[in-house]
Amino acid sequence: MSARAYVVFGAPLIGEEEIAEVVECLRSGWIGTGPRVARFEAAFAAYKGVSRDRVAAVNSCTAALHVAMIAAGLSPGAEVITTPLTFCATVNAILHAGLKPVLADVDEQSQCIDPDAIEAAISPRTEAIVPVHFAGRPCDMDRIMAIAKKHGLAVIEDCAHAIETELAGSKAGTFGDFGCFSFYATKNLTTAEGGMILGRDSERIARARILALHGMSKDAWHRFSDKGYRHYQVVECGFKYNMTDLQAALGLHQLARLEANWERRRALWERYQEAFADLPILRPADPEPESRHAYHLYTLRVAAERCGIDRDGFMQALHERGIGTGVHYLSLAEHPYYQQRLGWRPEDWPVAMRIGRETVSLPLSARLGDGDVERIVAAVHEVLGASTGRG
Repeated sequence: MSARAYVVFGAPLIGEEEIAEVVECLRSGWIGTGPRVARFEAAFAAYKGVSRDRVAAVNSCTAALHVAMIAAGLSPGAEVITTPLTFCATVNAILHAGLKPVLADVDEQSQCIDPDAIEAAISPRTEAIVPVHFAGRPCDMDRIMAIAKKHGLAVIEDCAHAIETELAGSKAGTFGDFGCFSFYATKNLTTAEGGMILGRDSERIARARILALHGMSKDAWHRFSDKGYRHYQVVECGFKYNMTDLQAALGLHQLARLEANWERRRALWERYQEAFADLPILRPADPEPESRHAYHLYTLRVAAERCGIDRDGFMQALHERGIGTGVHYLSLAEHPYYQQRLGWRPEDWPVAMRIGRETVSLPLSARLGDGDVERIVAAVHEVLGASTGRG
């Protein structure tokens, strides 16, 4: 491996403002759910163009999905259609909510869930759709919402990759009944761990907020504030999903720089697109007209028959050159737990299976310098040049 610094996949860009805010939070004596969480919720709602009472901060996107499914009022055991090309949290949340996940294959170009496959998967037991805006590219929400309206289905958008994503002027997370966002360490906006629920109905968001903190009618900030102790009542059997002020301290300043960081990632994404145009790999499709891509992931498809090296060999060769990579994602049906519990077989969703066995994600972070990017570009060319005999 090169003696140069290793290029870590998904390293976040943390500024001095975040560090100072975290220190001030620690010194304030209030590190749990409190005023900074409230400020962060208000700022996120403003960014999304919705009222403050339509968002609730939680400790992960997984929590957001779980709580949203309960707040949606779905019947026990109801079927929920989602994509096989997503992180396991999407389907785990469905299972945790006591529902049955049903997969619908993805579109080869967008790698998002295929509306035709959704239609084919609907049964009398279907009650919801969970589309995932893969890599930051919007799903075909016009068609998905039309399908949902036709069949009377709830829509819960998995926006883990899609904070900045838009389609025809509407923001991801505002199409369906709920939008669920991730602020994990590798995401475009990070609170180290964290998430947000955005809802169309403020009453359902109010319920989601209660569910996210034990089912209590008052959160800790209101119970222990300087206005005096206030009794709470447990009104539902809830969960421990609240965001803390330490997390929100990061998020406040991450959100303030979100657009600048998006511009940087767009420039890097476009540099990759240009640099790899002549290589025997499949690049991601360009963003669709009237859409805004969040540029969360840059995924290549590497297949031995095209490239002279398979995906895992390609990843190992980049690792040996000091470049970290990721896989987004193996098809959910490749994992033994789902095969054993649900009887899934990868070949039942052939497009997702094919993509999952070929895909590799390159580093795409506002933290990357120009030198890092050119080093990544050179390494990809070197590996594929050697594999195809073109080097």
